[in-house]
Amino acid sequence: MSNDVIIGYDGKPRCEWAGADDTALSRYHDEVWGTRTRDESAMFEALTLGVFQAGLSWKVVFNKRDAFRKAFRGFDVAEVAAMTDVDVEHLMDDASIIRNRSKIEATIGNAHVMLSASPGLLVLAESYGRTRRRAPRSYAELPTSTPQAADFARQLKAQGYHFVGPTSVYAFMQNVGVINDHLHGCFRAADHRTAHRGE
Repeated sequence: MSNDVIIGYDGKPRCEWAGADDTALSRYHDEVWGTRTRDESAMFEALTLGVFQAGLSWKVVFNKRDAFRKAFRGFDVAEVAAMTDVDVEHLMDDASIIRNRSKIEATIGNAHVMLSASPGLLVLAESYGRTRRRAPRSYAELPTSTPQAADFARQLKAQGYHFVGPTSVYAFMQNVGVINDHLHGCFRAADHRTAHRGE
């Protein structure tokens, strides 16, 4: 088992970043991160959190996840695409989120792109899916980006998406389960005996 894996509150081994206690972060680790999703709202949420993470830590953004869900209407793509300049000003006054005008406007713009781009985000993401047979052994093995993420980012930018650099796109790929980067020994790792099929 990796040194970067710990035993959690329920006796299950987890990636160290999830923590040992029963928290929102540990549940996110167990239920979301590295889990393949085809849900449009979940994919839009993952993309948006990556937008807001640019230049910030994941923990800062994650701790505001519920506030972002409220601010961006449950990450309903059509509803966010319909947001106006008045909505942007309201969000700029909302202290519960990260008040960055460029990122707020990029999120609304990205919703527009999701509604119209072809191939769609789901199809593009699945084209980069990879099934691991050997889970990473440590944090040191985890990249911040890959050539595949860079290529994916180029396609997204060509479609009109904003704040989609290779690093944020790689994080998106992890969040929606295109990549399973749970470490060897974690009960969610691709090579763990209890890992779900297809991960």
